[in-house]
Amino acid sequence: MFASSPVPATSNVRWLLLALAGLTAALAVAAPTMALPVLFAEIAEDLSLTLVQVGAVWGLMSFAGLFAGLAGGMLADRFGTKRALSVACLALGVLGAIRGLSANLITMSITVFVASLASTTIPGNLHKLCAYWFSGRAQSMANAVVSAGMALGFMIGAFVSASFLSPWLGSWRGVLFFYGGISVLISIPWFLLPLSKDEHARLYGGHAVSSFRGALSHVIRIRDVWVLGIALLFLGGGIQGTLGYLPLYLRGVGWAAERADSALSGFHAISLLAVFPLVWLSSKLGSKKQFLIAATLVLAAGIGLLSILDGIAIWIGVLLAGFVRDGYMAVFMTSSSQVRGVGAAFTGTALGLIMTLSRIGALLAPPIGNSLAVYGPRMPFVLWGAMALMGLVVILLKPEISGVGLDQTSARL
Repeated sequence: MFASSPVPATSNVRWLLLALAGLTAALAVAAPTMALPVLFAEIAEDLSLTLVQVGAVWGLMSFAGLFAGLAGGMLADRFGTKRALSVACLALGVLGAIRGLSANLITMSITVFVASLASTTIPGNLHKLCAYWFSGRAQSMANAVVSAGMALGFMIGAFVSASFLSPWLGSWRGVLFFYGGISVLISIPWFLLPLSKDEHARLYGGHAVSSFRGALSHVIRIRDVWVLGIALLFLGGGIQGTLGYLPLYLRGVGWAAERADSALSGFHAISLLAVFPLVWLSSKLGSKKQFLIAATLVLAAGIGLLSILDGIAIWIGVLLAGFVRDGYMAVFMTSSSQVRGVGAAFTGTALGLIMTLSRIGALLAPPIGNSLAVYGPRMPFVLWGAMALMGLVVILLKPEISGVGLDQTSARL
């Protein structure tokens, strides 16, 4: 069937959906995710984990995305984003809290994996929601709201989880129970969100795909989806490895725990401040490819500088990499949803495939990078900076980021 157009700009419910999407990104996904790196020192001591084992646990979150990212997008294409997000937030709350019951490496690995099955379905569906309810420059700004929500949540999770929540709640276990409860609460408005009959029909009838197999068969034949997915594989892997290792590295070189956590918070704080100006700049440039090239260079430089800077100068690398991270993702996700041939009917599946490819890099980068620490504590940053540059190479192979917006494209199964 043919894809439907985005909901008209006069629809008021889209602003409520966008606000809820930003809140979900911040408190259900990002804050609990970034809580783990700053809690790893406490978790490792309690469960007797090595540095490589910590990297493997961190990478399991991405491993889950290999199974759930694409499936979550396909389910949203079939049954609607509202239903998919309702169930995912509820499942994330319950499964995320269960992580706090872990007693050793095996149980920690299992609980992190199953919780991540739910969490990795959410970001792609939030961007699908933006693609369906907004178009043109408004879509880029809507994606920026989701990316800003992620940055805000990352900043909150990094800043308060170990320094404030853990002492207040008794341990890292209490922190994970706390975040699980928040995710359950966020699932409630997704379940109860009122939609008019027309809006409900548009969400669940106007662009539903006829089969999972048909949607996947259509999307995997689109070359640009693979190019963008492979680019994010390298860049996302470099970022994931850096964020998981940075607090441990800074503690290892003598930074106090609060100061080490503040560096991670600073990474996300500057990203939050820059996301909207960068999206605006991208629209003024008129070329998403040029923006992504420039942003990738800045990111790679920031990560690479962490391998050579000492003392307070480390902040230069942290802030440089953080400055463009979420602005990059907002523009990248807009580009991904506007690839020719995707359309409203296949946005979830296309974003799911791209996110699945990115999870491969995010799965492998942390343990491989952490294992290089035996050659020096800075060596992991060399690998992750090189991965970011490989993402740049892939983007350069593409003549231009082609995109026409959902209101200008259609797709048939």
